[in-house]
Amino acid sequence: MKIRPQYHLRSGPQGLQAWDVRQLIAQAAALGLQPHWVALAEITELGQRYWFTDPGDEPTPRAVAEHLKLVEAADTQYPILLDAEGRLMDGMHRCVKRLSQGHSHVLALRFPDTPAPDFVGIAADDLPYEEE
Repeated sequence: MKIRPQYHLRSGPQGLQAWDVRQLIAQAAALGLQPHWVALAEITELGQRYWFTDPGDEPTPRAVAEHLKLVEAADTQYPILLDAEGRLMDGMHRCVKRLSQGHSHVLALRFPDTPAPDFVGIAADDLPYEEE
């Protein structure tokens, strides 16, 4: 399966931290992580502002509709990715799909140690988004 370039972003002491999701998937495979069911109630990001966090990035009906398309297209057979502390690194659309369908759990891979970010201190708009 080909995945579009995308990043998991977090604020850090040296600026924005960014993980290339494609690299995270490769690392999880290399580690042989096995999927397991995680309660959606444990995904704390489901109760937090996750999308529309940048100034001027408003949840307009058009923007929500775009996310709904991504939720509908999400393939929940692919596990979400969690860091060592259980924080979501990839898979919010899959979580939302499972939640909206009335499910209580989602398949997940959890890193035993959180991988180092691929980029630090680079603005999200300046990350490489070109297809390989």
